Amino acid sequence: MSEGAKWYVVHTYSGYENKVSADIMKAAETRGMTDLIQAVSVPLEKVVEIKENSRKEVERKMFPGYVLVKMIITDESWYVVRNTRGVTGFVGPGSKPVPLSESEILALGVEKRAVSVDYGVGDTVRILDGALASFSGYVEELNIDKNYVKVSVSMLGRTLPVELELDQVERVEQA
Repeated sequence: MSEGAKWYVVHTYSGYENKVSADIMKAAETRGMTDLIQAVSVPLEKVVEIKENSRKEVERKMFPGYVLVKMIITDESWYVVRNTRGVTGFVGPGSKPVPLSESEILALGVEKRAVSVDYGVGDTVRILDGALASFSGYVEELNIDKNYVKVSVSMLGRTLPVELELDQVERVEQA
């Protein structure tokens, strides 16, 4: 994350999320404030709808009536966002906006954390934390986009598949 800029939640009229998002970025560009208002996001999720015996995957707003704005709060940037048509206010006590925590940002998928992976399918890895910390196993499946690795761990004479985050394992160097 860039220094100083944080993600804030802005409340909007329901159905106006995309318009508000576009208007905030347009206002930031015309006023030369892209260094203060850096990004705007309307978090979406993919869901499967079943209508008349047909399955269809559609994107739906995760939080109808809310828009995420990455910005450095100053009187001017606060004014621009607050006075955008369709915005009813920032989320936070009174009029004080509260930034999202880093774990909330990662959970929403608004920003991705860069994780370098030096192992692949078939490699032996050691689990670094969690209930199975210090156990070793081999990589069965690797999905960098979704930040998980499936590791087969041998325990009590049985092999168990375990899903972990990419940074919870490290490669074991073969001698």
